[in-house]
Amino acid sequence: MCVAASALGMAGAPAAAFEIFGLKLFEDPNAVDATAVIADPQPYSVVVAVNGDGALDDVVRNASALVADADQPASGAAGLLARARGDYRRIVAALYGEGYYGGVVSIRVGGQEAAKLAPDVDLPDPVDVVLSVEPGPLFRFSSVTIANSAPLTSDPDDFVPPPESRGLNRGEIARSGAIIKAEALALEAWRQQGFAKAVIASRDVVADHANSTVEVTITVNPGRQAAFGAVTVSGTERMDPEFVRRQTGLVVGEEYDPDAVTRAQKRLDRLEVFRAARLEAAESIGSDGLLPYGLIVQELPGARFGVGANYSSLDGLGVEAFHLWRNLFGQAERLRLDARVASIAYPVDTAQFDYFFGGTFTKPGIITPDTDLVAAISAERTIYPTYTETSANGKIGLTHIYSDEITFEGGATLQRSWFEDAFGSRDFTTAGLYTGATLDFRDDAVDATSGWYAKAGLEPFYEFKFANPGARVTLEGRTYFGFGEDEPFVLAGRIKAGAVVGSSLAEISPDKLFFAGGGGSVRGYGYKSIGVDDGAGKVTGGRYLLEASLEARAKVTETIGVVGFLDGGYVAADVFPGLDELRVGAGAGLRYYTSLGPLRLDVAVPLNKKPGDANYAVYVGIGQAF
Repeated sequence: MCVAASALGMAGAPAAAFEIFGLKLFEDPNAVDATAVIADPQPYSVVVAVNGDGALDDVVRNASALVADADQPASGAAGLLARARGDYRRIVAALYGEGYYGGVVSIRVGGQEAAKLAPDVDLPDPVDVVLSVEPGPLFRFSSVTIANSAPLTSDPDDFVPPPESRGLNRGEIARSGAIIKAEALALEAWRQQGFAKAVIASRDVVADHANSTVEVTITVNPGRQAAFGAVTVSGTERMDPEFVRRQTGLVVGEEYDPDAVTRAQKRLDRLEVFRAARLEAAESIGSDGLLPYGLIVQELPGARFGVGANYSSLDGLGVEAFHLWRNLFGQAERLRLDARVASIAYPVDTAQFDYFFGGTFTKPGIITPDTDLVAAISAERTIYPTYTETSANGKIGLTHIYSDEITFEGGATLQRSWFEDAFGSRDFTTAGLYTGATLDFRDDAVDATSGWYAKAGLEPFYEFKFANPGARVTLEGRTYFGFGEDEPFVLAGRIKAGAVVGSSLAEISPDKLFFAGGGGSVRGYGYKSIGVDDGAGKVTGGRYLLEASLEARAKVTETIGVVGFLDGGYVAADVFPGLDELRVGAGAGLRYYTSLGPLRLDVAVPLNKKPGDANYAVYVGIGQAF
């Protein structure tokens, strides 16, 4: 079956307001939406009749502009006929996508076939539109040939799934999408082996209507094998072009690899100094076998600032702000200053406020394009339920991004601190090292529905006042399981363990010991309120930590979700106590999903509260709890 149709294109009008989180800002109440103004409105009603199962009916409806825009009058008879004629092409393509190559599409407007009506026809108001589809028989592949396919490779990094894995097999339903996917795989297989300009030379798709079969022959022209040529940078203003070129990691003379180009693009994005950065390969490979690249960039402004807030009914209100300077010396160096005031409650008592001020300097590409130098200093005064800390801190180290999923870090720290806790007033001077690794295989860092996350850290240290060495180790794992179509239901779990080795608790600074409680720990209890009872009613930090959380998430609508959760945690001095010492919190929450991540509201109650614990806790933030 062959259907000839024409379609008209229309440019969209600009929006009348700025919209965020579903709210329109700066909207002019007198503004007129140009897209809503139709000089000669032609309303219509549409009926869809498909001779097939419900799934095919959905395919046709989803492809039809007449159905999608049925609640909006067309722009006169000409506009309605443009929609109808475009539907011929869209529906036929959708049928091909499902393996139906002998379908018949009829669109009758006012009882007449739309393809035969003149644009200035006089139509009733409203007019009836009947869209009927006879899909015909289901076609299957009779033979599939990919001429000049790439040779097999033993390099796992260059492996590409064979086209047969995407439904291009003899006897399978002849979906047009399978042909497109097979072509993409055939090209990718050559490109992974250095043939950057591989193209589809020809595609022959023959439908045999007598036998309801499709014969496919795809011919690939791999072209010449290529190596990376020089990268030419344009568009820089304050950035050093040579540094930008080096940050791509593309080395002249190395065999072309599309994965290397992808990594180069990600490195440029991580610099956080470009509004846009685009790598473009030259049209052809040079006579020397090199493929040059052009890198076109547009720089961001040199500075930005931001503000934020969080709230907990136990810990009060916290407000924070930062100022970020980009590209200080022409090589994407960043300096960020952060300030925070927290524990703001009513009645207001500034003596109970928490204060923090710090600065972080980041120098990308310090050793390799994937290695950053990070140096930070900070000062804080924080009143926790179990101790008060006043401290000054400094650290310097390296962060290495091994891959999209794996990051390593390590460096040195120095801290001067004063504490008031169950052991009295004490001061410490501590020097140490830190090293850690993060493995993040989640599908989304802010709102994961599948995958897993793990983080490990080791911090050996030496405390000078008591002349004690020690070490702190932490391990954390998270996993996510999504269920249903588009995964509206998610079961998430988290477990965290830690241990401190060294001298007695009285000679270890409280910030090296473990506490539990709070929005990212055991909800229902105050932040760092769970520790070790010293037997006199006072709580100190512990040498061992074990936490676990289980959360069930369900989306009610596209923007609203509900959550139920159960958290538990132990903090122990030397050995883990019995189950009666396990602190457990449970609760429920609401989620409002935005483009920035879900806005979170959780209400939790402590299930085995002790004297001094609140009856409930409310947490507000952005992003899932874990």
